[in-house]
Amino acid sequence: MAKKVEVKELLEAGVHFGHLTRKWNPNMAPYIYMERNGIHVINLYKTAAKLEEASEALKKIASSGRKILFVATKKQAKDIVAEKVANVNMPYITERWPGGMLTNFVTIRKAVKKMASIDRMKKDGTFNTLSKKERLQVDRLRAKLEKNLGSISEMTRLPGALFIVDTMREHIAVKEAQKLNIPIFAMVDTNSDPRPIDYIIPSNDDASKSIEVILTKVTSAIAEGLTERKSEKQADNEGEEVKAPKAKKRISEAVDKEGVKESKPKAAKKEKEAAAVAEAPVKKEAPKKDKKAAADDLTKVEGIGPKISEVFQEAGITSFAELAVKTEDDLKTILAGAGARYASKNPASWPKQAKMAAEGKWDELKEWQDNTKAGVE
Repeated sequence: MAKKVEVKELLEAGVHFGHLTRKWNPNMAPYIYMERNGIHVINLYKTAAKLEEASEALKKIASSGRKILFVATKKQAKDIVAEKVANVNMPYITERWPGGMLTNFVTIRKAVKKMASIDRMKKDGTFNTLSKKERLQVDRLRAKLEKNLGSISEMTRLPGALFIVDTMREHIAVKEAQKLNIPIFAMVDTNSDPRPIDYIIPSNDDASKSIEVILTKVTSAIAEGLTERKSEKQADNEGEEVKAPKAKKRISEAVDKEGVKESKPKAAKKEKEAAAVAEAPVKKEAPKKDKKAAADDLTKVEGIGPKISEVFQEAGITSFAELAVKTEDDLKTILAGAGARYASKNPASWPKQAKMAAEGKWDELKEWQDNTKAGVE
């Protein structure tokens, strides 16, 4: 488990320094400890608690196999984000935010594919058949695409969450994520509005040391989630490998035992029965699990984040099958009852996605999610 962040560590990194009091956003009042020399001081105990909460949610998203897109285009954060996030193999934007990056993802994917096609041209020799001028133009285009979109070339579908450094600067990214119901995690300073953010980390988003401390904690939580996912996959594969030899052994043992005692016709009959017994474990019911373990991971439905998943679980919706039978109005009523921030969400496609997940049509679900804008048809 990742080491818990100490308040002293946050203090030394200058996470508590806010903006000038005249630039403050009144919505940040609950996270401000005091004012000193015309500058607001952030309450680090609240920062530590919110950081733990955000880390747990990010760990859960990473373990579900979804990507988390990091956005930080300011000078102080660029290099830190690129270094830390690359270590956990997550996509990031450190240059200009391309307008429509999320809401027009299909077009952005075309630009990424263009980059891949240029690489193929260079490998198969087609590139060398072009004139000198054309080669120069293609190289320039490739360099431009690499600079702006190189870090998201592995992101084949919309991300499961967004992590933003400085929501004031990245306001377009915030609006796009809101429109598509993508959970937003962010470092929020005293001059920013925390209301559109799902997971707030009140902190100094201007100092490089402050950004580094927060990102170190966040990326270590994501790394844990990825490790968990890997170990679960290995355990599943080993379980399947062990089942097959056991079944064969039972068949041979049953045949040998009965073959000694009985005549050939009877032995043949028993062999058939033994084969049927060996097949039985494949069809047997799975062992009963407690309610918590039986709950499906609803975050695999595009548009449902960890917090909305918790809201549904509290309302008694714990599986894809239960979500699939709900109507859009039922889901809107549940979301409205959970608070104003959830009332604006659009759950129109969630039952459809849940039905595909409940029927085990994962490839069909993934294709549908890739071809739509975060579940908005």
